[in-house]
Amino acid sequence: MKKEAYKKELLLRSVQRRNGSDNYYKEVMKIQSWLTLFSIWNPNSGTATAIDGDFGPATEKAVKNFQQVHQMEENGYVDQHTFNVLTLNLKEAFEKPLFEDTVRGLLIEAANNHLMNYPFELEIRKESNSGPWVRSYMDGNEGNLWYWCMGFVQTIIDQVWSHLGKDFRTMMPLTYSCDTVGNTGLQKGFFIAIKPSGRIRI
Repeated sequence: MKKEAYKKELLLRSVQRRNGSDNYYKEVMKIQSWLTLFSIWNPNSGTATAIDGDFGPATEKAVKNFQQVHQMEENGYVDQHTFNVLTLNLKEAFEKPLFEDTVRGLLIEAANNHLMNYPFELEIRKESNSGPWVRSYMDGNEGNLWYWCMGFVQTIIDQVWSHLGKDFRTMMPLTYSCDTVGNTGLQKGFFIAIKPSGRIRI
């Protein structure tokens, strides 16, 4: 894979806990983001929490609730093992082997792998298009201006092309612009523009 920003989302710098001396603001926000993401598809889990970088009693309770759901020791702190469980969906989406034998089949398989793992964005500090999934698709970028649709599409193409031993950048540039991809495809002959009823479709 050429788009490997997701790997940073799987790692925890150090054990994070309530009032911990080794707590790091961004690491706590990552944990809070994953706890909140988990609550979206498990609304009764009690894991939703503010994403503010402060590992206080509410975050500790959310961690304990997450640990309870997974039948883990309910100690309220997050080490790499607990974080691995928190981020398992992301790892599955990006690293699950592909088995289909056609390009079309591989693209559908890869896309389904992501969709089945709930790739949701978050709103963090009034910024939409935020969170670990967005950063993974957008090479570390996030926020209101970072629409992640093309980042998602290129990630799927990257996975398939890498599976086939190819570099997707020979087909299109690494970009977050649908227009850039469309224009490049037209220039290289990958796309064909037709003009029915006065409208151009790609």
